[in-house]
Amino acid sequence: MLHRYSANDENSPIPDVTKRHSGEAGWSSQAQTQPQVVVIDPRPLARDCFVHCLEAYRAGVVIESHASIEAWRDGHSGGEKQVILYNIGSGSLLDERTAAEVNGVIGMAGACRVIILADQTDLESMLAAIACGAAGFVPPDGKFADVVEAIRIVHSGGTYLPRSSLVTLSKALAANQHSADESEDHFTERQLAVARALQRGAANKTIAYELNLCESTVKVHIRNIMRKVNATNRTQAAQRLNSLIGTGDKAGPATH
Repeated sequence: MLHRYSANDENSPIPDVTKRHSGEAGWSSQAQTQPQVVVIDPRPLARDCFVHCLEAYRAGVVIESHASIEAWRDGHSGGEKQVILYNIGSGSLLDERTAAEVNGVIGMAGACRVIILADQTDLESMLAAIACGAAGFVPPDGKFADVVEAIRIVHSGGTYLPRSSLVTLSKALAANQHSADESEDHFTERQLAVARALQRGAANKTIAYELNLCESTVKVHIRNIMRKVNATNRTQAAQRLNSLIGTGDKAGPATH
């Protein structure tokens, strides 16, 4: 096994040209079937410990560590299909800035597949990660063996979600099946139309034009909607509306 530190990592304990080899093979005797794993975490100690754990589990044939996606990109040849473990720490995927950051990382990764590691355990964060294009999501309450399993599944072309989250999702879908129509009753007809536009990510000006409303009126409707779904921003509101009323466009623009 090969462990290579980034040249951009100021805390690298060994020079970039130094590589550490292990006599053990990975889970397959054929080296070409083993994934090349990349750990991206801005925290030097956490990153180093995580890499050593991956080595102990023999999770891949090559393990790199970088402080940022930019550092990884600077040294990436483009031909290697790697599995990237990107740790967002305490950042929330329901926050627009963090979601934009993750979208940017996945865009830079190209053909490489990205697994998000996060401190959040809620179902909404997991779904937001997948919506951003991540190939997997690992919350902090999982075991390290789950991380290794996620690497194997993603390397094979699948998508990894924690078993506990899938059970929660199944229950949520079952509950949503019976409560979607009832939830719609919590909104006025006009609020529901604004909510549908909010789910699509439409700007206030666009919503105002589509529904023949003043932009100030749209802002009032959105504030009321966010209060009803207990959301603090538009991204979180859209996620919760998806759970409450589904994603179907049942209420289109008002007739002019």
